[in-house]
Formats: sequence, C-alpha cells, structure tokens
Amino acid sequence: MAFDAFFVFALFSVFTVLLFSGYPVAFVLGGVGVLFALLGSFLEPFSIDADMASARMIGFVANRVFDTISSYSLIPISMFILMGLMLEHSGIAERLLRTLHRVMGPTPGGLAIAVVLIGVVLAASTGIIGASVVLLATIAIPPMFASGYNKRLSLGVVSATGCLGILIPPSIMLVVMGDQLQIPVGDLFRGAMLPGVLLAAAYIVYIVIVATIRPGSAPAVIETEKTNLLPLLKELAAALIAPLLLVLMVLGSIVFGVATPTEASGLGAAGATLLALSQRRLSWADFLKVCQKSALSTAFLFALIFGASCFSVVLRGYGGDEVIAEILQSVPLPMAGKLALIIAILFMLGFFLDWMEIILIIAPLVLPVLIDLGYNPVWVAILMAICLQTSFLTPPVGMALFYLKNAVKDVRIRDIYMGVIPFVAIQLATLLLVALWPALVLWQFD
Repeated sequence: MAFDAFFVFALFSVFTVLLFSGYPVAFVLGGVGVLFALLGSFLEPFSIDADMASARMIGFVANRVFDTISSYSLIPISMFILMGLMLEHSGIAERLLRTLHRVMGPTPGGLAIAVVLIGVVLAASTGIIGASVVLLATIAIPPMFASGYNKRLSLGVVSATGCLGILIPPSIMLVVMGDQLQIPVGDLFRGAMLPGVLLAAAYIVYIVIVATIRPGSAPAVIETEKTNLLPLLKELAAALIAPLLLVLMVLGSIVFGVATPTEASGLGAAGATLLALSQRRLSWADFLKVCQKSALSTAFLFALIFGASCFSVVLRGYGGDEVIAEILQSVPLPMAGKLALIIAILFMLGFFLDWMEIILIIAPLVLPVLIDLGYNPVWVAILMAICLQTSFLTPPVGMALFYLKNAVKDVRIRDIYMGVIPFVAIQLATLLLVALWPALVLWQFD
C-alpha cells in the first residue's frame, strides 16, 4: 500500500507541475501517462508488493482511443456544439435581449433579470459556455453599463448566467460525465433540469434583493418613448417561439423516451441550422466557418479524452483506484461526511483544474466508493456537476472569467473576480439544497 500510494502521489505531482508549465493539458495527460508507463517497465523487475504499470499498457490505451472514437454515446458532443454555434450565429439572442430590455427595463433590476432569462434559453439550446459568455457580454454589458448598472453586478450576472449551460441540458459536461461514469445521459439530463432552473431562479432572487436594497446598482431603464405593453408581449412571444420549440424538440424527445440523446442532438443541430437560415444569417461561407469551429472544439475535447485515457490506464496500473478507495474508506467520517469531503475536494480542485480533467480522472475514482456507500449514482453525479460549475467562476483558471475579460476590454480582472463571488456562494447554496433534498434530482416527491 505504501509503495502504491507513493507512485500514485508521484503521478499526480508530476501532472500538477507540468500542468502549470503552459503545455496543452491533453499532451500533459498523455505524456505523463507514457512516462510513468515506461518507468513502471523499468522498475517492474525490482518491485515486490507494489503494483506497477508497464509500457504494455499503452496498447490498452490504443484500444480505449478506438472505443472512444467509435462510441455512440459521444456523438452528441459534436452535434450539440454545432447546434450551439448555429444558434449563436442566428441572432436570436440579440433579438430576445432587445425585446426583454423593452419589456422589463422599467423594472428595477429588470435588465439583469432579462440577461438571466436569455441565459436560460441559451443554456437549454446550446450548452457551450465560451459562446454563451462571450455572446451575453457582447449584447448585454454595453446596455447595462449605459443604464447605470453597477459594474461588478453586471460582470457577475453575465459570467454566472453564461455558465448555466454546463448544468442545464443539453450539457456537454453531462454527456461526457455519462460516458465516463457509465450513467445514461438521459437520466443525467432529467436529474439536472430542476437544479438548473432552481439555480437560475436563485440568481433572479439575488438581483431583486440587490435592486431593492441598493436601487442605484440596478436602476430601472426609463423609456424615452411610450410603448404599449401588448405589442411588446407579442414581439416577445414571437422571439421566444423558435428557441423554445427547439428546446422542446431536443429535451422533450429525450425525457419522454422518443429519441436517444444521440438522435436528439442530430435533430437539434438540424433545427438550429434551419433557424439560422430562416433568419437569413447563414451564407455558405458562414456555414463552413461554423462547421470548422465545431470540428475544432470537438477535436479539442476528444484530445483531452484521449490523453486522460492514457493517464487513467497507467494510474490504475499503479493501483490508483485501490489507493483512493482505501484512503476514503479509512477516513473516520460517517457516510454523509465522506460525501461532503469528496465534494469539498472537487470544489478545491476546481480552482486549479478544468471540469474536463476532474471528470476524466477524479470522478471515475471516487464515484464507485460513493456507490458502495449506498448513494444513488445519478444524484451523486449531479452534485458533482453543480460543484464543477463553480470551477468556471473560481480563479485562477476560471474559464468564464477569461472569456468575459477578452470580450469586455475596458474592465479590470479584479472587478470580474469580485463580481462573481456572490454567484459562487449562490451555487454552493444550491448544491447544499440539492444535497439535502435528493428529490430535486430523482423526481421522487411522493
């Protein structure tokens, strides 16, 4: 056990050091895996009780890579990316913001609430964090600043709302999580719906409280021209019909068992393409550009999966899964305490690692331990997903923060950090609520 633990610790230590060297994460994962496989081959003749990986395991990695490429369950990744980029290109979000701005602007905090509502629509129809954050920053930050909104509140609302797509289906993270943890993606989609909507509602409640206590932070927007509410509501309904129909087509077909997530993702990509065409925003050159961006994003995710496959195979060769299981089982805590400890570790790892590395490396090691303790795997997976959502907002590697900084040039990174703190707290409060009330995930309210 001591020798096994030493090599597992060394494996993670080398990975962590190289991670901060600036090399692409996929290459770091794969390179560290190959390095320790070769080290295991060299030390294997001298080992007595310790588990040793070997260069022979690289052959297993090749088999895993082939299985990944041919995995039917991972096809939705490329289709949902294409769907999201097509919707971003269609201009529907800009139209929604303009309409919601006119409908809710006269209400204190109304513009920020409109951003959250648009974020929910984007999350339920794209699931791409980078695209959502940049799009919301581009269309929402200028009018919020011009209307006198507090800078930190505006930045926090946009960055947190843009991350809703990591939890609200169709979420690419849930697709990857389902494949890696061997949990049906449809079950994860159903389980994430209520927590995702609850999180968005909590954002709105926070905005209302801030607008009530400090009206100057989220002032009402006074229209210079008097407008009738009924035509505005009709315009809003017209702007919502297309994306809502797309969401119902994709998620409804999955939830009610009409289509698998793979089939539904194809429907979503085709529907988003038709929406872009109907808005006359899609030329042949635009179509090729969107397809190229989708291919690059998909290739990046698959490269991470390949590198993590190499790393995890070698980690298991050194007995890493057994080491982790023994450590967690030996911790003198009750069942709930061990679950809280694992979630806390995932939260801390989110400060330094991206969600992809945590799901590919850490989650498969700890989930079996929690299942052995009697916890429902879908519930535990959603708890992990809510926890990992905070990784997009926590420095130093919170990707949403950098997306926002690149999209809004004239703001300080300090203002972005301070703006997201209340929303990270809201995410943790939602995590606690879901942990205390599993029915929100399992839909068992009787």
